[in-house]
Amino acid sequence: MTVRVFGCNHIAIEVDDIEKAVEFYTDVFNLQLQKDGEGDAFFALGNHQFLAIFEVDQVRPGSKAHFGLMVRDEQQIAAVRDKITNKYGLQTTPPFRCDFRDPWGNRIQVVDMHDESTAWLQPYAEVQVVGASLPD
Repeated sequence: MTVRVFGCNHIAIEVDDIEKAVEFYTDVFNLQLQKDGEGDAFFALGNHQFLAIFEVDQVRPGSKAHFGLMVRDEQQIAAVRDKITNKYGLQTTPPFRCDFRDPWGNRIQVVDMHDESTAWLQPYAEVQVVGASLPD
């Protein structure tokens, strides 16, 4: 049997203040909180995917470990970049358009649909909005 990966089910990150993390991810990415409890929170990230945030005593971010979030277009990347730099005082990491560390050191890379392979994006209705299509 050959294994076939259909996508990513979830991403898990660590923070040292769950309430501030919920506020940050709701504000910056407009994510919908699905469930929260004592020391954890879960946000929807599209179809059958979620972001799990766990509160720990000490955060230990990795140097290259990161996750990427896909938004619709360059205008949405600019909106995220503007909010994280102006409201939260965070810096982007060159040479990427919107690569940064959240307030807990988790590295995030924001890309848009034009950065991705249209082959796996086809099921998303937003693909048609931005004009991406499969090659003939």
